[in-house]
Amino acid sequence: MARIASLENGASTTTRNLTSGIDPATFTEEANQTTEDQIGLDKGQRRDVQRRLTGLGFDTKVTGNFDDQTRAVITRWQAARGYPKSGFLNKLQHKALLTEIVAATATSASDDSVDRPARRQSSGGVGGGGGRRSGGGGDPGAAFAGGVVGGMMGGMFRH
Repeated sequence: MARIASLENGASTTTRNLTSGIDPATFTEEANQTTEDQIGLDKGQRRDVQRRLTGLGFDTKVTGNFDDQTRAVITRWQAARGYPKSGFLNKLQHKALLTEIVAATATSASDDSVDRPARRQSSGGVGGGGGRRSGGGGDPGAAFAGGVVGGMMGGMFRH
């Protein structure tokens, strides 16, 4: 919704200004445990907040729990954006975070989608060492063992 409003307001013609399309109250409205609870973030949404913060360069572990480390990261993000610093989110700050990360999400999503299939392909499969046996000159027993182990390991991690 905020993205639609920012597009209608002409934000697409402005340079990359982090504050365009953000409700001015975001810079003054306090955030605390109560305001964060009102957002109603479940564990998956908390992970999303942590991923988004990390994607913006505010590295935190993606656990789904807002522990002391995550609170410190939220505080740094708030300070960098000129929001009241509390380590807790309110609806406006959460909305600003979701709006801010849109461009970076497309980049990181494409990077992740490129990485994941490559890892799956390299995990091996049943008989994954078969190509090495036909290469000649090596120890066929070692090649066979590598294929069996690779196939077992690939099967274990495939699911």
